[in-house]
Amino acid sequence: MRGRGRVQWGACALAAAVALAATACGGGNAGQAGVVSASWGDPQNPLEPANTNEVQGGKVLEMLFRGLKRYNPTTGAAENVLAERIETADSQNFTVTLKPGWTFSNGEKVTAKSFVDAWNYGAFIGNKQKNAPFFQYIDGFDRVHPENGKPTARTLSGLVVKDDKTFTVRLNQKFSSWPDTLGYSAFMPLPRAFFTDHGGWLQKPVGNGPYLVDSYEKGSVLRMRKWDKYPGSDPARNGGIDLRVYTDNNTAYTDLQAGNLDLVDDVPASQLRHVKSDLGGRYINQPAGIIQTLTFPMYRKEWSRPGSDKVRRGLSMAIDRQQITKEIFENTRTPATDWTSPVLGADGGYRAGLCGAACEFDPAKARQLIKEGGGLPGGRMTLAYNADTGSHKDWIDAICNSINRSLGNDRACVGDPVGTFADFRNKISAKAMNGPFRAGWQMDYPLIQNFLQPLYYTNGSANDGKFSDKRFDKLVNEANAATDRAKAVATFQDAEKILAQQMPSIPLWYQNGSGGYSERISHVSLNPFSVPVYNAITVN
Repeated sequence: MRGRGRVQWGACALAAAVALAATACGGGNAGQAGVVSASWGDPQNPLEPANTNEVQGGKVLEMLFRGLKRYNPTTGAAENVLAERIETADSQNFTVTLKPGWTFSNGEKVTAKSFVDAWNYGAFIGNKQKNAPFFQYIDGFDRVHPENGKPTARTLSGLVVKDDKTFTVRLNQKFSSWPDTLGYSAFMPLPRAFFTDHGGWLQKPVGNGPYLVDSYEKGSVLRMRKWDKYPGSDPARNGGIDLRVYTDNNTAYTDLQAGNLDLVDDVPASQLRHVKSDLGGRYINQPAGIIQTLTFPMYRKEWSRPGSDKVRRGLSMAIDRQQITKEIFENTRTPATDWTSPVLGADGGYRAGLCGAACEFDPAKARQLIKEGGGLPGGRMTLAYNADTGSHKDWIDAICNSINRSLGNDRACVGDPVGTFADFRNKISAKAMNGPFRAGWQMDYPLIQNFLQPLYYTNGSANDGKFSDKRFDKLVNEANAATDRAKAVATFQDAEKILAQQMPSIPLWYQNGSGGYSERISHVSLNPFSVPVYNAITVN
């Protein structure tokens, strides 16, 4: 989900600190009785489920909504929530039956139409939803969201409401793992108010999850409060969550230590050497389904010209991942050797070493490949990153230093800071990047398909570099259609091998989830996506 440009945040901006002096960055009380205060960052877009594909918005949607399935906060397995059953005889035609008793927080019943209307809205090109490609396998997507020209339909022909509890889905090809994707936020149901008063809903979203939106002051704080009538089996065990906006995660960490904040879910690199002594057993460090990469703007001729694949592979081989993960991240990162995550395991598609020599540190080979590929465009390059958190600058500088040493040129690489995360994401969306830029992927669901298709399939929802390869697309389609899981995984891995040849992005390292919390709260954990399990937290 929270699929694209995933970034962790930190620390209160000065303006927010002033506005929140009594409840956030100042004072000695971390929050109201029963309410947990946590670090956060403003999301890129309004909190529409089909328009949210980055971590910060995703955190809110996880509290605000429940869908057909949810990913187990411990194992990551896709488990039924609103779905009583999802049945198919051919991996192409599915019948979805809902459990009774579910409502939205405004009292409206959750019905089959709540899902079908939401999915049709998300898929329709006129609504400009970033997660629209997640509906591309439903029959009729090409008519509501054509690659060229105007749409010839407003709704997906593959969706049919049978009654309040039942709807059917016809896909345009076999996709055996499709039900496992339905825990992602794009597939959440929506109440009628979303459509009848869209502006009002955006101001105060209404969902069917364990929390309500109480208020949102952009740049300051989003207040979530427990929904007492939540019908699910995982109610909030606290009174609410105050998500406080920070623009420097070092400040968030300082607030945590001072007792002015209860929870941070990204310990800054500069604090890793002493975090255990600072927090003791209140420090969390665990594997997560996250990979960090450098993505190339393949839409620029200088990065997609003939021979540039050698330059991209050479740059990958110029990076000493082992040294950087040890010295900068205190071994809370692991050098990446493929484009997925070890969290998937072998059965889920992870295969160590699939990147091959392209992900191994070899300065001599790096110089050779870059020379053979025609050299760096213009003789030097920049690595772009959002500058509103100090942790990115450290490792970006370390990467440039490694590249410069490998190439014997102190001016070959330099960091290119971009204001805020929102500025950074907007620049990426506008295809305005001149050189490689930092990227991260936090899995939306624990399938190898999710690490490949959104990011590298032609026009994928998170394909920020605009990479396109017909062979890659063909293999992804074949893998999705495979009814045998082992066959599907093997075919996805064949597609990964094309990434190793073309190197549209450079795998850097697999990221652990990290966090720290105050003595005021208990039962704190991160799910496999590295997001706090907010509803399980208790206030002491």
